[in-house]
Amino acid sequence: MQYMLLIYIDDDLANALPEGELDGMLRECFDHVDGLARRGKVLQSHMLMDASQARSLRTRKGRSHAMDGPFSETKEVLGGFNLIEADDMDDAVRIAGELPWASIGCIEIRPLQDLNAVRQRVGKLATMTPTS
Repeated sequence: MQYMLLIYIDDDLANALPEGELDGMLRECFDHVDGLARRGKVLQSHMLMDASQARSLRTRKGRSHAMDGPFSETKEVLGGFNLIEADDMDDAVRIAGELPWASIGCIEIRPLQDLNAVRQRVGKLATMTPTS
């Protein structure tokens, strides 16, 4: 089963780390994720640009408005994600626990929805073919 590990970072905690420690965490994480990928456990892994580069789009009463930033009410902002293959939720939690990011934020673990089952339920089967 596939799970999305959403990695949230608290910038205050990240900025409070001793000089070079964040880069060390990144090196450790890259090594670990590369190993998981070789075993078929990590399908994709991406970092996001800083939240200051983001825009948020909201549509209300038929009008769309784009604003700078994520404007979340939390101190932690989404910093990246890993799409993993795991046996079950316990395995996904174990894999997430091997990453260093929970120490300066939070890793949200969410199972992926079977989109084909949803499409079948709502009567809208896929007409596009996936691209690589």
